[in-house]
This record gives sequence, C-alpha cells and structure tokens, in this order.
Amino acid sequence: MPKIKFKIVTPERLVYQKDVDQVTLPTKTGEITVLPNHIPLVALLAAGELVAKVDGQELPMAVSRGFIEVGKNSVTVLTQTAEGVEEIDELRAQAAVERAKKLLQDVKNKEAVEYTALAGKIEKELARLKVVRRRKHTHQPTIKSE
Repeated sequence: MPKIKFKIVTPERLVYQKDVDQVTLPTKTGEITVLPNHIPLVALLAAGELVAKVDGQELPMAVSRGFIEVGKNSVTVLTQTAEGVEEIDELRAQAAVERAKKLLQDVKNKEAVEYTALAGKIEKELARLKVVRRRKHTHQPTIKSE
C-alpha cells in the first residue's frame, strides 16, 4: 500500500516529517481522514487533535489553527503550534485556559482584536487539554522534531 509524505511545519520548526499510512485532521468544516491517493485539496486547519497512523500505531498531536494542503500522496500542515502528548503539561494548559477565560470576560468591546486573540488562545489550550487527557494514560510513540 502506498504511503503519504506527511509534514507538519510551524513558524519556528519542522515538527514532523515522515511517510505515514493515514492522517486524521480537524478542519473548520469537520474532521477529515486522508488516505493514499486522496484528491488534492486545501483546507483551513482547526485547533484540535491530529492523528497520524504509521504501521498500525497512532501518533496524536495537538494543533492550533492553520492550513492543510493535500496532494496525491502528500499532506503538509502549516500551523502556529503542534505538540505531541508528551510535550503538553496538563496543569499549565488548564491554567492557561482559566487565565484566557478571565481576560476574555474583562474585554469590554467584543469586536476588539483582543477578543479574537483570546478566543483563539482558549481554542488552542482546550485542544491541548483534550489531547493530553484523552491520550496521557495510553502508551503513545513519541513524536520527535526533525
């Protein structure tokens, strides 16, 4: 069976680059799974859990907003942040959600740029919490930066 050339890139680093069997990604319109020979597409990445499967093993990651480009046998994810389960500190993520929620309540003008930024921060931190809480007690392979 053919593999998919999979790459995750943030502004700071190449997070992951490897051939995989499939990738499940959160998009603005719902979750999609890309298999080999998928039709080409470009989509908006939503904050959430991304799961790549390699040789029967799942490699979960928490990702923030970004873009997805799917080619015939390639997937490139451009995102602000991407973290493996082992990189996420659950207590710090929970504290960040609480801080952002408090700041959001303090924003008077809901149309302000700060509101959008804080809403995005909450979305990112909630995605991190979801991934770490769902996956922390199961043995997951470590995703190493390239």
